[in-house]
Amino acid sequence: MAEPVPALRVRNVSVRFGERVALQDVDFAVPRGQFVALAGPNGSGKTTLLRAALGFLPTESGSVELFGAEVSGLSVSERARRVAWVPQEENPRDDIPLLDYVLFGRYAHLGWLERESDTDRQAAGRALDAVALGDRKQDGILSISGGERQRAILARALAQESPLVLLDEPTSHLDIAHQLDILSRVRALVTERKVTVVAAMHDLNLAARFSDRIVVLSRGRRVADGPPNEVISEELLARVWGVVADLRRDPRTGAPYLLPHHLVVPSSGTPFLGKGPVHVVGGGGAASSLIRRLSEAGYRVTAGALHLLDSDLETAESVGALTAVEVPFAPIGPEVRERLRGFLDAATAVVIAPFPVGPSNLPNLEEARRVLGRLPIFLLRRPANETWDFTGGAATAIEEELRHGGAVEVANADDLLAALGARAPTLAR
Repeated sequence: MAEPVPALRVRNVSVRFGERVALQDVDFAVPRGQFVALAGPNGSGKTTLLRAALGFLPTESGSVELFGAEVSGLSVSERARRVAWVPQEENPRDDIPLLDYVLFGRYAHLGWLERESDTDRQAAGRALDAVALGDRKQDGILSISGGERQRAILARALAQESPLVLLDEPTSHLDIAHQLDILSRVRALVTERKVTVVAAMHDLNLAARFSDRIVVLSRGRRVADGPPNEVISEELLARVWGVVADLRRDPRTGAPYLLPHHLVVPSSGTPFLGKGPVHVVGGGGAASSLIRRLSEAGYRVTAGALHLLDSDLETAESVGALTAVEVPFAPIGPEVRERLRGFLDAATAVVIAPFPVGPSNLPNLEEARRVLGRLPIFLLRRPANETWDFTGGAATAIEEELRHGGAVEVANADDLLAALGARAPTLAR
């Protein structure tokens, strides 16, 4: 059996405003009955994409299809019967009754000079009931609160009875209670009425809670796409938004959420969408200069496991690197070790600084050994005659194993950057 035609199909769409590229080769499809959140920083292209999907903006290249029909070939009324639009902000000028306001959504179903019928008024009434404004039909649109007005705008879209609804920041200017209310109602549309929804959203945590899928845009390109559990990550927030955060999971639902705690402060000209990530293993200040040089060269860096109060940790946090952190003087525990494994699994290369190794931080080398043969590993040369192995020889044995297994020894940060640069195609993600 053939796959159903998707509600929305965006085919390699590019949009340009003069010299500025707003969208670049964006390509994805939205199956029917799915709630897709469009996420990304300001200026990433979310609103532009929605307006292109509606046919409001011409595309430089590519095409948009609504239920299999190219939007550019549809009349305004044909588009309206396929897709409803909820803008980010709307400022009505006249204080018309809510019922009349919501009736505007029925125009797609009316002929030229045709007046609204009882069927249209019933549809508008059902839409107001769906957003809990059924008892406010005669209240003026300007007399209600901002949250109620946002619900009225949604009701107008529902009255349109289109199978696809596009929303641009539906929770902007709303308090948390009204945000949850609006998104709960949108979620119910998808679950109960099988309406397809695409919503531009700023709040990643809300997107993860309510949507089936998150498409992330950055600088006009699609950089991530998938279920919230697969898309939401600390690395994504640092790379796309320039914010360092901790990932948590809702114990009731398992949904991911992020706790941001500071901004990345990149060196001048360093993009967040850089090369890497490169994972740095260090401690005791041995990795600070490496972390800084890598960041200045445009690499995304992860670091650890490190202990609190370690100067390498301070340096890592100052450049926005994601870190695995253990309490001072304690052995690296299972939770921190698991976080370290996650960084190594996501890395494109591993750099091991000449750090002193004792029983508490030996797991750093053990976990690096686990990716030997899968990732390039670079060992910074240790100073001659320096005592560094306090593990009874276990650390020395692992480093020798790394060398024999293909790890590359480099003398200093300059040699490291040259070696990484030679592998540049494999280090860009």
